[in-house]
Amino acid sequence: MTKVLVVDDQVLIRAGLAALLRAAPGIDVVGEASDGAEAVDMAAKLRPELILMDIRMPEVSGVVATERILAAAEGNPPRIVMLTTFDLDEYVYAALRAGASGFLLKEIGPQRLLAAIDAVMAGDMLFAPSVTRRLIETYVAAAPTAPNDDVPPALDALTGRELEVLRLVGKGLANTEIAGTLVVTESTVKTHFNRALAKLNLSSRAQAVVLAYETGLVTPGGRRS
Repeated sequence: MTKVLVVDDQVLIRAGLAALLRAAPGIDVVGEASDGAEAVDMAAKLRPELILMDIRMPEVSGVVATERILAAAEGNPPRIVMLTTFDLDEYVYAALRAGASGFLLKEIGPQRLLAAIDAVMAGDMLFAPSVTRRLIETYVAAAPTAPNDDVPPALDALTGRELEVLRLVGKGLANTEIAGTLVVTESTVKTHFNRALAKLNLSSRAQAVVLAYETGLVTPGGRRS
């Protein structure tokens, strides 16, 4: 059973999400929070595996709550999926940098929401289609170009294999695709990627993609060799 915490300041939306999830197999709704501050407290007490987090809430926003929850998490941090009615860039970027594993619009249908939860729990990065397209376009356009073939300083703690896995993650490949590209097992890919996350103090695949672009590991028009 996947333990889920639902966070939204609108009671009808929160209740609707919780009811939908309680009726779904394999999901245990362990709590409902009405704002970011309450979400931080409940996450610490209930230790959910996944949190559906509203982004716009009074006092403590979903982004701030996400940062606090992940900073305080011990062991395996929860996966956090942002839900919002606002398809705006600044929220996507803020959610990415905060460590969110996904970003979905509230107009998503029930079956797609359940499929999204399965995908995130499997370790995939998840975004609404319209958000994904604009996000990639913006990051590719804004990505800095690293000089020559030097490893960006922020990544020099990684081994060669960890760096290669991070590069392929940044290019959008799934673990199975990376395994095929590097001719290794999927479990080996996961091991290298998890070690890279730990060394870089990252908590999600989304943050790894951002870092890959921001450091120049992945650049517009191709990849570093």
